Amino acid sequence: MTRRTAFFFDELTLWHSASQHALFLPVGGWVQPPAGGGHAESPESKRRLKSLMDVSGLTRRLDLRSAEPASEQDLLRIHPEHYLQRFKALSDAGGGELGDHAPIGPGSYEIARLSAGLAMAAVDCVLRGEADNAYSLSRPPGHHCLADQAMGFCMLANIPVAIEAAKARHGLERVAVIDWDVHHGNGTQAIYEERGDVLSISLHQENCFPPGYGGVADRGRGAGLGANLNIPLPAGSGHDAYLQALDEIVLPALQRFRPQLIIVACGYDANAVDPLARMLLHSGSFRAMTARLREAAEQLCDGRLVLVHEGGYAEAYVPFCGLAVLEEMSGLRTAVEDPLLEFIQLQQPGSEAAAFLRQRVHELAKQLAD
Repeated sequence: MTRRTAFFFDELTLWHSASQHALFLPVGGWVQPPAGGGHAESPESKRRLKSLMDVSGLTRRLDLRSAEPASEQDLLRIHPEHYLQRFKALSDAGGGELGDHAPIGPGSYEIARLSAGLAMAAVDCVLRGEADNAYSLSRPPGHHCLADQAMGFCMLANIPVAIEAAKARHGLERVAVIDWDVHHGNGTQAIYEERGDVLSISLHQENCFPPGYGGVADRGRGAGLGANLNIPLPAGSGHDAYLQALDEIVLPALQRFRPQLIIVACGYDANAVDPLARMLLHSGSFRAMTARLREAAEQLCDGRLVLVHEGGYAEAYVPFCGLAVLEEMSGLRTAVEDPLLEFIQLQQPGSEAAAFLRQRVHELAKQLAD
């Protein structure tokens, strides 16, 4: 069955520059300038996703939209004024290091506002009933950004900004954020850890980023106790482990919480060839995870589902994962075939490792149910 899927995109978001880095290391000293590429958070994985959508014919079958930048009022619901002023001043001065692994270039402040604005518009579109679901190709990403500190390539908290705008404009009461970016969604967790109206669930590679973090014991505080779940999966976890985690932990938590909207922090860096992680997902994994959450949204909140693009740094492979997600969201299929699908399927954990991972996920499910 086809569905009305809105796709939010603006070319300007691809013009955000993270300045001269090799992968994520600043050039200088023993770090040689890159010959071809540069910073891991380059526009290429996103640009190639949009290009694959275009040449496959998928783009013209979606509701393609752009958006206005988030206003200062929208941003101030999450970020203090002094942080926004510092961000703008550094951006106006040509860029530099805004926070922990958060380099910016000239104009990054305005582009980050646009990135947040795309996420806001995607949520607004779904809540108004103009689409069944929506995807925001936001860049720079947002899930590591704290209220007053940039971190991990993230300068504004795109999803929290969108949530608070929706609460102000639509009276939304309960929102679930499912973060399957391979790195922990520490920014979203920090912003909502004392609130019970936003369920924040992060599936991530254990000890990856922030370095050494797993977080299974961090369940929120005060009014937010129990509304934060962390699912740290061992490096090497593949397709079956992620689906088991969804089935045993994520979907039951959604059933208990009964959200009015589900938002996915949609990173693709758990794919098997990503340079910044060591997981084993493929395009079929992202397609299957999207299907599960789409079905949950249809059961719990009239299908209201929004995906906001986060990480993913394998430039040649992210497009196939993203296309699979958008095909599943829309109910449309293109002629595109994933050239790495069979290869990655053959790299999935063997029987002993798979048994270990099943037990690990089951133990996490028991811990988080207590």
